[in-house]
Amino acid sequence: MSPVVKKKAEKKKIPPKYALLAVTVLCIILMALTYNGKIGVGPGSAVAGAVLVPLQKGLTSVCNDLVEEAGRRRNLDELIEENKKLKDEIDSLQVENARLVQDRYELTELRALYELDQTYEEYDTVGAKVIGADSGSWFDSFIIDKGSDDGIEVNMNVMAGAGLVGIVSSTGKNWARVNTIIADNSNVSAMVLHTQDHLIVSGSMELIEQGRISYSQLIDDDSQVQKGDKIVTSNISDKYLPGILIGYIASINTDSNQLTKSGLVTPVADFEHLSQVLIITRLKESYDQTNH
Repeated sequence: MSPVVKKKAEKKKIPPKYALLAVTVLCIILMALTYNGKIGVGPGSAVAGAVLVPLQKGLTSVCNDLVEEAGRRRNLDELIEENKKLKDEIDSLQVENARLVQDRYELTELRALYELDQTYEEYDTVGAKVIGADSGSWFDSFIIDKGSDDGIEVNMNVMAGAGLVGIVSSTGKNWARVNTIIADNSNVSAMVLHTQDHLIVSGSMELIEQGRISYSQLIDDDSQVQKGDKIVTSNISDKYLPGILIGYIASINTDSNQLTKSGLVTPVADFEHLSQVLIITRLKESYDQTNH
């Protein structure tokens, strides 16, 4: 069939619902005619009765079927429309639920930041949102929405969760970049809180996949340091303010020189899900000048 003929045929095609309506009306008319038709007495009437009665029954049956089919289609259309409305409601509820989950997560995080702020109340802080990060699932560096216009300076300490995250490495007017303590080039002067023994905490993108970073150069002659001991920033650090929690000792190994120890630290900050941070608006340099 040529495209022109096919197009004409498509134009002449009657929609099923209109065809069904037409047949139904026709059946009703025929049923009325056969019902009202009088069948008299006599041979001719007998023949007419033999023809009309089966015809009437057949038409009645067909029309009943068509009416039932029309009812089923009407019910189906209603079900389809109801189903669409229910799907729209489900979509709306899912969006609302996602928003509530996000709000609850942000509220939980803000509460954690508040508690963190109270823990280090001797330091003035300002909150910021994480607005960008390097590729990968771990935040070895990221961008926040506060910058020099907000008083943010290079080398300001950054916290989240229960402790130290990193340090501001560069700033713009309304943004700043933070390098974290899990980055491969990160080294933080730290100490074991209860023994005051010094050590160096180093970042490792390989170890953080296991939820760990490393430490080294620990001198522990009396073997007082134990697993689970708190590691905090030390007062001899040139950039980090003292006493900020870094994590907990996860393992202890004696080095080959038999003088120092090294091992792993479990950091307290969640470097896989950072979205809100606190920046301490005091530099270590000014802290040292004030306390000496």
